[in-house]
Amino acid sequence: MKLLDKYILKKFLTTFVFVVLILIAIICVIDFTEKNDDFIQHNVSIKEILFDYYINLIPFYANMLSPITVFIATVFVTAKLASHTEVVAILSSGVSFKRFIVPYVWGAAIIGGVTFALIGWIIPNANKTRVAFEVKYIKNPYTFDQRNIHFKLSPTQYAYMESYNNTANIGYRFTMETIEDGTLKRKLTSDAISWNEEKKKWHLDRYVLRVINGDKEEIIVHNSPVDTTLNLLPKDFASTYRLAETFTLPELNRYISERQMRGADDVEIYLIEKYERFSYPFAIIILTVIGVILSSRKARGGVGFQIALGFVLAFIFIIFVIMSRSLAQVGDVPPMVASWIPSIIFTFIGIVLYKTVPR
Repeated sequence: MKLLDKYILKKFLTTFVFVVLILIAIICVIDFTEKNDDFIQHNVSIKEILFDYYINLIPFYANMLSPITVFIATVFVTAKLASHTEVVAILSSGVSFKRFIVPYVWGAAIIGGVTFALIGWIIPNANKTRVAFEVKYIKNPYTFDQRNIHFKLSPTQYAYMESYNNTANIGYRFTMETIEDGTLKRKLTSDAISWNEEKKKWHLDRYVLRVINGDKEEIIVHNSPVDTTLNLLPKDFASTYRLAETFTLPELNRYISERQMRGADDVEIYLIEKYERFSYPFAIIILTVIGVILSSRKARGGVGFQIALGFVLAFIFIIFVIMSRSLAQVGDVPPMVASWIPSIIFTFIGIVLYKTVPR
């Protein structure tokens, strides 16, 4: 690494950290203003607010805003260099523009690597505490209101409930079927099934079991209480508010496999979360390169316009992320494709800008 690389890399990384801190400070002030009434209403202690909520909120927003912050930092540093005629001097000394971009790419790779580690393992663990805090003090109490619920418990077992009370942890009109080779073998029905927290098992007061063997059918009525274990837990009926954000990558993979096995219709939400975590570091590098291309030329009006342009393009990227996420959730676009659409589009934008923008 040459002296020039160290000079640019240091400016880029320090500016990035500074922009992140400034934006996070503004967001936290706005967030506190909005939620202060909830804190007062629930008599939340300052310790809980600071250490359970805001300490865990900061890395969440730092990651979410990384496309914006890295773009702004790139534009600000490069525009400053251009306004002081440093870029002209660098290029006039024989350094190609491709070589000039190299320290920015190194910096973006460092930020992308740190970001991937954060969103893969560290931020999800912080989100567990933050989301629990929001559910307890900010969100309204959750009520499971779905009807006619179907679950796939195993390759051959299927369960059904007409309704479920997540406050009392009781499911009504419970049915469990065993189907082998497309043929119904066993069917258990019960008026209700409840969760026993002490035993960590499901409890049935009474059930009827039909055992089917070819043309023969045996009906067994069991009138005494029984406890049993199922591949089903009360958490499966709990609030899914920001649930995907609380999973580390290994936890997210396991949860996706479980939801796919059960035939759930909300798997796309978690697949999008998974693929976006892999696409984010790449997007940071692309946005950094675009920022250098757009701001490397000295502007007569100063760096204000270039910084504003950086804001606009970064927000356009965020809009693309939101739109592609929505398309994947409704099933119009595969989750993997949707997660990479913003990065692919901005890659083409970067190529066009590199070939057309004068430097």
